[in-house]
Amino acid sequence: MNPRPLIKADRLSYTYRKNGGPWILKRLNLAIQPGEYLLISGGSGCGKSTLCRTFNGLIPHFYGGSMEGSVSVAGAPTTAKTIGDLFTQVGMVFQNPEAQLFCATVEGEIAFGLESLGLPRPEIRSRIVTMAGRIGLTDLLNRSPHDLSGGEQYLVAAAAILAVDPSLIILDEPYANLDPAHGVLLRNMLKKINRRGTAVVICEHRLAPTIPDSGRMVVLHKGRVALDGSPAAVLSEDADDFGLSLPAVVQAGRQMGLTPLPLSVPELKLALNDRGLAFETKQTAPVPVSANAKTVLKVEKMSSNLGFGFALKNINFSLKEGECLALLGGNGAGKTTLAKHLNGLFHPDTGRIHIMGQVTDRMTTSDLARYVGLAFQNPHNQFFKQTVCEEIEVGPRALKCLDSRWVNFLVELFRLTPLMDRPPYRLSTGEKKRVAFAAALAVNPPILVLDEPTAGQDGYFREALGRCLADLHLRGRSVLMITHDLVFAEQYAHRWLLMANGEVIAQGRPPDVMANQEAMTRAGLEPTETFELTHGRGSG
Repeated sequence: MNPRPLIKADRLSYTYRKNGGPWILKRLNLAIQPGEYLLISGGSGCGKSTLCRTFNGLIPHFYGGSMEGSVSVAGAPTTAKTIGDLFTQVGMVFQNPEAQLFCATVEGEIAFGLESLGLPRPEIRSRIVTMAGRIGLTDLLNRSPHDLSGGEQYLVAAAAILAVDPSLIILDEPYANLDPAHGVLLRNMLKKINRRGTAVVICEHRLAPTIPDSGRMVVLHKGRVALDGSPAAVLSEDADDFGLSLPAVVQAGRQMGLTPLPLSVPELKLALNDRGLAFETKQTAPVPVSANAKTVLKVEKMSSNLGFGFALKNINFSLKEGECLALLGGNGAGKTTLAKHLNGLFHPDTGRIHIMGQVTDRMTTSDLARYVGLAFQNPHNQFFKQTVCEEIEVGPRALKCLDSRWVNFLVELFRLTPLMDRPPYRLSTGEKKRVAFAAALAVNPPILVLDEPTAGQDGYFREALGRCLADLHLRGRSVLMITHDLVFAEQYAHRWLLMANGEVIAQGRPPDVMANQEAMTRAGLEPTETFELTHGRGSG
């Protein structure tokens, strides 16, 4: 007999509105056993985060709304428990980690949950030191979590939950925020605690780092369970209707009819060797930039000190008209800090930035807004209107450059039509990202900066964003893309700019940069699956 489920959702329906509204979950049934390692995936807005909020009581106790059916934890309905009652049983790291960080230091964040349990000071100190060491936070313990990068914030939130040692830990989009080196640290820790009996639930669009570790995969679609089984079995099904973005390994295995379906580079290499087959890729590169393209952005010998040492040191690079440049590096490398210098949010201490031939220190913030559009990593930080429609149009209206046809194109491309009258704050994180991109693009600036554009996004959006980048190239627009998604950057960026510790350490064509093993290692990055399979590098 199976043990009593740790989590059981029975005919669960939920809407965030009390008096009617769209049902996010629809008569959903799901059981999670103690010690399971479960991956939940599906398209943006399918209900993944909402479902996980029912496991720790945030729904219905915090979010309110209207819920039908039931959710139980260890046999007890969550409606009969408080969020505090469930704290030691179910821990959750949000997709937006900044929303759950509120202490003055990283050490304080990790200590908070332990202190609420009344643990002795020596035990609290021991857990802080141990967890910080395991997850790579030792050097950040005295820093404010709000001064850290998005990936570092995610690690802090994860450390705070893991230190409490709950029966179930839920991580929402962890690998969208983390560089590969820290992703490996987290993966190893999750596998270790899972072997000890802790149940793990991961909600994730990026399947490559999750499917090899997961014993079970559930795909949600329109608030219901569409597929449920082992990752190999689920990914052998037709996933096109569910917004999944399949890793290169899985795509190759499906195309070749390999059984069992390989889930990692080593598995695929073994299957190909056994059958005497070679890996083939149909991946295409972006249309080359014109040899006559003018330089629209030039950064010369730029350094910047933001109060905790030099965050940026001697930065030099340029961006041409119609070019897409990917800015890559580990968590805390200085990527987002660099981007915020391009539109006047930060100012360099030394060196110069030239935009459209003008030195930025002679330009006002409003002047820069006409030339540089920035979509933040955390879209919450740039919303201030009551509806999606107003949010998208506020920039072009302020700058008196509203083009209704261009705005309509963006709305259709990013599937925002059903959301136009809704408040942007009440959307899923993936939907918020799409609104932020549309708002930045609506001004139609010559230079667009996208910070983690594919984080929290499904396969459809990745394709739509790729089409948008191709359209921007044809229009002569330039894109600086900050991302941990090297697969997307490999497909759509003309050049890569690699950063580590606030410095540019390599730049060039994607395959040339990935071939630079020393720079990739220094940046905490790993080559893509496609590069590993075609060049014979990497461990998978």
